[in-house]
Formats: sequence, structure tokens, C-alpha cells
Amino acid sequence: MKTLIVLPTYNESENLPRLAEAIFALPGMDISLLVVDDGSPDGTGQIADALANQFTGKIQVLHRKGKLGLASAYIQGFRLALEQDVDAIGMMDSDFSHAPEKLPEMIAALAHADLVIGSRYVPGGSVDRHWPIWRKGLSAFGNAYARTILGLPVRDVTTGYRLWRREKLAQFPLERLLSSGYVFLVEMVYIATKLGFRIVEVPIYFADRKWGHSKMNLRIQIEAAFRVWQVRMAHRNLKAPA
Repeated sequence: MKTLIVLPTYNESENLPRLAEAIFALPGMDISLLVVDDGSPDGTGQIADALANQFTGKIQVLHRKGKLGLASAYIQGFRLALEQDVDAIGMMDSDFSHAPEKLPEMIAALAHADLVIGSRYVPGGSVDRHWPIWRKGLSAFGNAYARTILGLPVRDVTTGYRLWRREKLAQFPLERLLSSGYVFLVEMVYIATKLGFRIVEVPIYFADRKWGHSKMNLRIQIEAAFRVWQVRMAHRNLKAPA
């Protein structure tokens, strides 16, 4: 499958070159990248431009003025990706928490799915073994909480490692998305489920970032817990087309 991965970046100057090289080293894969940079003060955008020159035709860069958020980065990236001749459109973090070597397995799974999710909470999946107990518990609770409130069959609703069939993402009502933070990831799964998309989860090991600093904190997670209820109310009557 011809695959385009949307990569939102903010201060990922250490990770982006390594990640690009790791993805393009995967054998037999037709993968390109769309870097959506939010004006990173560490020069990530300029590094992305240099990589685009190095890997001719494999990297596009969308420069945005200021830190506009994860959700808007993906939505803008999706709209640009949908204009292109690709079979699949992907989402992943730029910090190596999502292992590039899982991409071939996830792309293969799209043969019988509309959305493939890299999942920490199916058999074979796991989180970083160095995480403290409280962090593992908080992550697991956040997923269980969202799944319960929204009645989702998906085990990992907060992961950002995903691949969509292009034609199904083209049918996705991006204009309905309300969330601006990480609950945006939950909202997308909820809408996809309501629309009857076929969802497959592939087990992944979620590693802590190797370079740079995490943008997740307790305040963001608490805010997400409240916004899950807003997601439910906004889309509860959404149905798959006949």
C-alpha cells in the first residue's frame, strides 16, 4: 500500500531525523511523510525542510505559525493527505514511542480493516517497563474510563498510532470533531465506531521517548476525562449510513 504518515511536530529536532531514517529503512514499503510543524523554536521545521531535500519526493512539510495543537495539526494534515494519490493515511508520534518497525504489520492489517490501531492493551501489547506503577495505572484507567463511558469495543482508545484506509478517512466527518487536546484521539475512534468502520488492533510496545521531553501531564489527562462526556453527547445519535 502507498502510505502517507502525518507527523505533527513541536520541538522534535532530536527525534525527527532518526525517525525518518528508520521509516525509510523499512524494506519493501512505499511510505512517505507529511511533517506538520507548529513553529518549533528548536528548529524542527528547518530540519524537516532539510530532510525533504535529502529524501526527495518522500517528505512534505507544512509549517504552521505557533503551537496550534495536536487535533488541528492532524485535521490540517489529513485534509492535505486526502488530496494525494495514496492508499493509506497514518498517524504516529515523532518521538519513537511508536516503533516504526510495526508499520509493515499494521499496513498488512488494512487488508481487512478500515482503521488499524497500534494497541497497548490487547494480548501482546505493553507499555514501557520503566514506567512507575502510578503511570501505568493512570494510562490503563484512562482507557478503561473512556471505553466505559462511550461503550467502545476498542481496547486502546487513546493511542495515536493508527492507519486509515484513504477512502474511509475521506468519508470521516472531520468537521464534526470538537476536541482540541488528546481526547481528540478518543473522539475519532468513537465516531469511527458509530459509523461502522472495521477496526483492528495490532499489539505494540509503547516506549517512553528517547530524546526530548513529553508534552503529556496530569492536567491534560484530567481535562480529557471531562471532555469524554462532551464527546458522548455530541455524537451519541450518529449512525452508519444505510
